[in-house]
Amino acid sequence: MSNLNVERLAIPDVLLLKPKKFGDDRGFFSEVYNLDVFQAAGLKAPFVQDNHSRSAQQGVVRGLHYQRPPKAQGKLVRVVKGSVYDVAVDFRKGSPYFGQWVGATLSAENWTQIWVPPGFLHGFCTLEPETEVIYKVTDYYAPECDAGIYWNDPALGIDWPMDPAYAVLSGKDSTAPMFADVESPFVYGEF
Repeated sequence: MSNLNVERLAIPDVLLLKPKKFGDDRGFFSEVYNLDVFQAAGLKAPFVQDNHSRSAQQGVVRGLHYQRPPKAQGKLVRVVKGSVYDVAVDFRKGSPYFGQWVGATLSAENWTQIWVPPGFLHGFCTLEPETEVIYKVTDYYAPECDAGIYWNDPALGIDWPMDPAYAVLSGKDSTAPMFADVESPFVYGEF
């Protein structure tokens, strides 16, 4: 019996993963990553870096981000405090899901993780203050490959669970280009 429940989303390359928690009166224990278990679930990407973000306010939006090849990143995202609505947008030319998105609520309470493969845009909005997100990535951060798409582009139609007028954005995210204005550097099937 596996200590990991796996669910494919409407874009089947994006996975929701829920590690089991074992608790008692002291607290809990959870194996949140095990190479063999994750590979058996179809997630074969090696991770090279862990990132940790903290958002002080509800309504913080981070994304939609990606790294261009040759430094494209897959991300395994989990929340250790608070909650987020996490979104992945297929940005792979030739994909039957190109331009489509999937989303899921990740929280410290539901203990769910999301796998966002290379070739996808990724972003999230915080659903409560003092939210902390940890994510493993498959390639190192490369500023020369760092890029993004505007988080609330109407062409994508993402159903964010917040009023866009109250979004808290970085300067970079508030001026990101629209989806139609960027040529995707990804090809379906290359990762």
